[in-house]
Formats: sequence, structure tokens, C-alpha cells
Amino acid sequence: MAYTINDECIECGACISECPVDAINEGTPYTIDASLCTDCGNCADVCPVDSPHSA
Repeated sequence: MAYTINDECIECGACISECPVDAINEGTPYTIDASLCTDCGNCADVCPVDSPHSA
């Protein structure tokens, strides 16, 4: 299952550089392309507000 980003996202950008497959898109809030996400959890590991979560 792909990760998703909830409304707690503060658009800090910490997750973008951690994604090995460039699945995270900037926006309000950021989004994760489920077709690219490998469920690695790197984004969740670096998020200061615990926004990304496994769907």
C-alpha cells in the first residue's frame, strides 16, 4: 500500500529529498503518487508532524 499525506502537512519539504522514487508532489498539502510509492517509509521517518502514513 502506498503512503498518503494527511492535512497535518506543513509543506516543510523534508520528505521530498528522502523519497527514492520521487513520488512526492508539492502542493497544499503535499501528495504522494500511489503508482510510484514503494511503501519504504522514508517520508514518515523525517516528517516533523507525522503527516505521511501508510494507507
